[in-house]
Amino acid sequence: VIGMVIGKTDVRSFPDRKNIGTERYTFGFTIRDSPAYFINVQSWGREEYIRSLSESFRVGDCVTIENPLIQSKEAEREEKFNPVTPSAYKLLLSENHSVVKTSSRYDTDSRLLSLLHLPVKDPQDYYSLGDIVANGQSLHGRVLNVLAAVMAVSE
Repeated sequence: VIGMVIGKTDVRSFPDRKNIGTERYTFGFTIRDSPAYFINVQSWGREEYIRSLSESFRVGDCVTIENPLIQSKEAEREEKFNPVTPSAYKLLLSENHSVVKTSSRYDTDSRLLSLLHLPVKDPQDYYSLGDIVANGQSLHGRVLNVLAAVMAVSE
């Protein structure tokens, strides 16, 4: 699978239920290979493997994933913590079987580079900041999708 990394989570750890006293590490990312299709990728393993893998690429990089495990996603549980994707599946990376390779920007197809700036939500399924300001009271307590652009960043 070849795609543009459009989102990435931080590395987290959890107590390992099989080996009491040890921890398992995980992080996830989302790749996109066309305007309509993107998929979540999850990786679990030893701290060294997960940290090294996480540091090997960033959002905006093009990656090639070899030998991922394809699993059906549990939509209700998975989409709480990951972007909602149009696929019924997710990719799972294994330390022993999977490989992630990063392409340089010069080797990346310009069609993939353009995917980085496309919204992942339906254009009819978001509120603008103006909508929120104008309708704030009626929207109180609701979960909203917001489409906005960052105009400035400062301390």
